[in-house]
Amino acid sequence: MTELDAKQKKMKARFETIPTDDSKYQCKRCKDTEFVFYKASNGYEYAKECECRTMKIANRLLEKSGISEEFQSKTFTNFEDRGIEQVKEAKRKAIEYYQNFSKNENERNNSIVFMGQVGSGKTHLGMALANNLIKTKNVAVLYMEYRQTATKLKQLITNDYDYNTELNKFKKARVLFIDDMLKGKVTEADINLLYEIINYRYLNKLPLIVSTEKTREELIEFDEAIASRIIEMSKKNIIELKGKELNYRLYD
Repeated sequence: MTELDAKQKKMKARFETIPTDDSKYQCKRCKDTEFVFYKASNGYEYAKECECRTMKIANRLLEKSGISEEFQSKTFTNFEDRGIEQVKEAKRKAIEYYQNFSKNENERNNSIVFMGQVGSGKTHLGMALANNLIKTKNVAVLYMEYRQTATKLKQLITNDYDYNTELNKFKKARVLFIDDMLKGKVTEADINLLYEIINYRYLNKLPLIVSTEKTREELIEFDEAIASRIIEMSKKNIIELKGKELNYRLYD
C-alpha cells in the first residue's frame, strides 16, 4: 500500500465513524469534515475539498488574527473617502495592494504603510485590507495594536521564554498588521522591540501592514535602521496623508 493509499484509507475510516444525524452539522454535505468522498469509474475512491472548507478556513484565521468583531466589519465598501483626493488615492492603493498580494508576497517590496494625519482612515483601510486577505485569499494576518502589545511585551522582558514565545508570534506571522505604531510615549525599549520584529520580517521577506501618525521624516528621526527597513519593504506602497481637513472626527 502506498503512502497516498494509506492516507485515503485513514480519511475514509474517519468518515465511516461519523454519526448519521445530519442536523448536528453546519455542512450536511461533508458533515463538517471539510472533505467529500467520490468514487471514480475504476472503483478507486478519492477525497475532494468541500465547498465549505474555504469559508471555514477564513473563519479560523479570523479567530486567530486578534481582530475584534467591530474591526472585522471594516471593508473597502463601507470606507468613506468623502470625496477627498488624498483619501481616494489611499483607498485605491490599498485595493491595488490587495489585488497584487499573491504576486508580490515574496518580493522585497511586499508591504504597505499608511502614515500621517490623525482620523484620516488609516486603521480602517488597514483593517479592510487585512479582512479581505483573510476572507478571500485565506492569508493569515495577525493584528498588533501597538501600544497595548508593546506594553505587554515589555512586561515580559525579564522572562526570556515567555518574552520570546510572545514576540515570535509577531516576528513570524505570515502578514503582520501593526496599528498605530509608535503611538504615545516612545522609549528605548520600544526601539529594541520594534527592531527585533521589523528586522526579522525584513530579512525573511514577511509582509507588513503598518498604520502610524508619524510622517516619513519623523519615522527616520525616531530610528533610521527601523525606518529604512519599513520604507524599503513598502517602497511602492507608502501612503502619506497630510492636512487636518482629512480628520473625519473634526469635520463630520
